[in-house]
Amino acid sequence: MTTYVLVPGFWLGAWAWDAVAADLRSRGHAVTAVELGHAPGDTAESHVDDVLAAIGPAGEPVMLVGHSGGGPICAAAAERARERVARLVFVDTGPLPDGVAQIDFTPPEVQERTRAEIEAHESGQPMPTRAEFDALGTSTAGLTDDVFADVYARSLVEPAGAVLTGVRRGTPDPTLPKTVVACSFTPEQVRPLIDAGAPGFAEMGGPEWSFVELPTGHWPMFSEPRRLAEVLRRSVRPTR
Repeated sequence: MTTYVLVPGFWLGAWAWDAVAADLRSRGHAVTAVELGHAPGDTAESHVDDVLAAIGPAGEPVMLVGHSGGGPICAAAAERARERVARLVFVDTGPLPDGVAQIDFTPPEVQERTRAEIEAHESGQPMPTRAEFDALGTSTAGLTDDVFADVYARSLVEPAGAVLTGVRRGTPDPTLPKTVVACSFTPEQVRPLIDAGAPGFAEMGGPEWSFVELPTGHWPMFSEPRRLAEVLRRSVRPTR
């Protein structure tokens, strides 16, 4: 039996993992889906604390899985609770360097738009519409209009502190297996960035990193939950 700790990305609650968690539990695995804080004062660092609380202080090491904005949070959490993490999985995402916020990893025009949305909403950033995601280049492939509408209706306002602040990174442990589940991009698109030492990609060049392709949009827990669960069950054994 494997214990999975599943961390959602921006705008999503623990419910985002319902279908994946049900599949894993039906096969005898233990699953904790993390509910990250969405109060106005929450930050990227407080989200790391949420993940550490879910991992707990004792027990068998877990497979820690982060989707999208949850990926950098999981990277920091794994460094602080290394003895409690057996594998780190990034679902259509990756780690970010020390102190780099999600907004810092986007083009200037997107940063300007995001800051304007946060200022207009005051407490954080609401989830973009499907048309807005398409304009931003964030793939919604695999989601029917009804599924996207349901996700959008249930979405949460992402706290400003989670968007505008980064996490404190430690030293990545090269003995900790790390896997990227590539959904809206391919490993071939990432490798030149790794080779160039681009921030957010450079550390993926270590021997502990592997890639699995799961072609779909950015939200495989909604578009391909059974296939994503299968990838996680297999403990991810792909080609580099």
